[in-house]
Amino acid sequence: MVPVPLTAIDGLGRSVVLEVPPRRIVSLVPSTTETLSALGLAERVVGRTRFCVHPRPWVDTVPEVGGTKAVRYDDLAALEPDLIVANQEENKPEMWPRLEAVAPLWVAYPRNVDEALADLRGMGSVLGCRDRAEAQVSLIESARGAAHDATAGRAFRYAYLIWKHPWMTINADTFIDAMLGEVGGRNVFGEREPRYPEITLEELVGADPEVVFLSSEPFAFEPGHAAELGPLASRARTIDGEMASWHGVRMGAALAYLVSATRSA
Repeated sequence: MVPVPLTAIDGLGRSVVLEVPPRRIVSLVPSTTETLSALGLAERVVGRTRFCVHPRPWVDTVPEVGGTKAVRYDDLAALEPDLIVANQEENKPEMWPRLEAVAPLWVAYPRNVDEALADLRGMGSVLGCRDRAEAQVSLIESARGAAHDATAGRAFRYAYLIWKHPWMTINADTFIDAMLGEVGGRNVFGEREPRYPEITLEELVGADPEVVFLSSEPFAFEPGHAAELGPLASRARTIDGEMASWHGVRMGAALAYLVSATRSA
């Protein structure tokens, strides 16, 4: 019997076609590395970035090929992958030609929960594990429904800080915004451009958010940083950036976490 090619459309609208399920995968996306393991494909993952830190201890046994934006291409090519998984935001688009010269490339670009679920289903198709991917999607959809039930009627105005010196936040066209929106969040900088805009402390105070989330990544905010927000110091709270920004199998647990983390917002 002639095998049926595995095919799906990635986050950039590209058709990715594989003749057989990939056996040697390099993941350049921390959340995807975690997802591949949860899909039962850990033994196929032959490369990762140094920022791929879950789940341990398994992930520490996988060779790393540099950072998400500074890949060591020779090391990657030496792993002889038959699929590379990347992300439009985690990695840099100028990397695509060099990566595609090594192996077929899947690029994710989810900016909301529906797109993240579509990415999970699409990866299941090209990885040859549709049933396992669909099972994960079902778990996430159940968690999504529970989150909606738990936060019905809730609405809170927030600012979400990802950097300081300069202060940086997010707009409405981001996965973080979408995740917080699932639990009633309304972004006071939702209309600001670009997607990750710089703001001043004066602008933050003027926007008058009910809560200011201090993310654990990419800048590792700590509770002590709240004092730097002046009159908004009492409204600041730290938040697990992985739970707010990682797509993939983590989303079910993340939605439950965000229900709790925003309960008194």
